[in-house]
Order: sequence, then C-alpha cells, then structure tokens
Amino acid sequence: MSKKDLPYLLAKKERHEPIVMLTCYDYPTAQIEEEAGVDIIFVGDSVGTNMLGYAAETEVTMEDMLHHLKAVRRGIQEAYLLVDMPHGSYETPEMAVENAERLRQYGPSGVKLEGGSEQAPVVRALVAAGFEVCGHMGFTPQTMGTKGRVQGRSLEEGKSLIASALALEEAGLSMLVLELVSEPISRLITQRLRIPTIGIGSGLPCDGQVLVITDVLGISPIERKLFKRYEQLRARSLQAVNSYREEVVQGIFPTEANTFNRISPEEADALAEWMDQGMPAEAV
Repeated sequence: MSKKDLPYLLAKKERHEPIVMLTCYDYPTAQIEEEAGVDIIFVGDSVGTNMLGYAAETEVTMEDMLHHLKAVRRGIQEAYLLVDMPHGSYETPEMAVENAERLRQYGPSGVKLEGGSEQAPVVRALVAAGFEVCGHMGFTPQTMGTKGRVQGRSLEEGKSLIASALALEEAGLSMLVLELVSEPISRLITQRLRIPTIGIGSGLPCDGQVLVITDVLGISPIERKLFKRYEQLRARSLQAVNSYREEVVQGIFPTEANTFNRISPEEADALAEWMDQGMPAEAV
C-alpha cells in the first residue's frame, strides 16, 4: 500500500470516500490502528484527560506531546500521522514554528491547532516553514473547557464558522476538524472547502470522522452522545484483573505451565544440603 499522504486524503475527498481518523497515544495501539487501515492516526492533546489523568487539555505540555508522538511514530508505516500542538504552544507565528520544529524531528505528517480566522497568520507561518496544518473549529477544548457544547446553532454563528473556515483554507490549511458543529453548517463548510473536513459530533456530511480511541474501545467510563462504543474493554479488563487477583490469592497461579525448572533434581537437592550445612564457603 502507498503512503497515506495529503494527496491521498485529497483524492478521497474528490471521490467522496470517507476518511477514517482515530486518536492514538502509544506504540501497540498505533500498530493496531495501522493494521486496521486507519487513514489518519492522531496524537491528540486528549491524551491528557484520557491517559494522563489531567483535568483538562490545557494541562498538556509539549513534553507530553513529544513523548507520545515518539511512541506512536514507531508503530506507523503507512498512515498519515497527525499531532496536536498543545495549549500555549502557538500564541504567535514565531512560537508556533519553533514548537512545530520540535515536533517535526519525530516525523509527523502534519500538525493541528485550534481556532478560527484569528489563526490565519499562524497557519501561514507554519505553511511557509513547510508544515501541513490541520485546523480545529467548532467546540475547541483548549479554549472552551471540557464540557462540549454544539456550535453553529444560529445564523450569526454559522456565518462566523463558514467565514473562518474559508479564511483558514486561504491561509494554506490542509484539512479541518469540525467538532460539535451543527450538521447543516458542517455540510455547507464541507461543500465549499477544497480541503477535507473531519467531523466529531458534526454528522455525516463531513469528509471523514474522528473519535477518541478510549471511547471506541469502551475504556473511558464517560458516556457522550457524539461517540459510539465498539467494545467494552473497561469491563472486560476489570474482569481479567479480578480473575488474576483471585488466582494469586487462592494459589492457582502460577501453574506448572508458567514455571521454569531448568536445574536438575539432583542439583536442587545438593543446593538444599549445602544450605542445611550453613553454606560453607569452600563448597561454593
């Protein structure tokens, strides 16, 4: 299979073939997503609330993103690797380029940032420095907190979102995530833009969809309308850990199949005898 680069994604939009995007925070999950054929594997700042125990995405640092980007990069061969620029890392165009360069050394295909038309100067600077940039509009956790709320529920909100999307595309944006954008607005944006739109809680009109891997696998205990669970790994993992604990407590695990008896019975008896004799040095 050829590399899933930006031309590959643009061609999928042209052919009206849905783009599959999924968050990822570690090496084994990256391997699974790659094998499953996910188009865009995304190291999101959602790592903070889903993997690191942070209260909000705003606590995620560049060091956090670098650490997880390195791990995910090792598990990817073909997928487009997208990484979030964390809160506070792109306050100015100069700061954005400096921090994106730190991420670039670990091989992402593109970097992602949040915001509307006010981010056009930052996007232009990143593009000029050779980066492919993904935008993120609608509900933006880095500035709006952790409680999601739908955007684009009025004429004025719709106008603002559409104008921002067009301004960011003009600045050189490569793709755009639409989070919790009302479906009629996401449809209009997707129809107007030449670049792919990736929706989360924004309906089928988007060119692709993204979800958080811990939600997909049922690891997170939180229920949200915008996602669908495809597994119940939290419950199954709890059952597995409880079974392990019980077997250890009851002396069931380990069994002979889990034990290594490489020394001969005669040598084991000799060791026991040596210990009974007080372990004389000359016998060592």
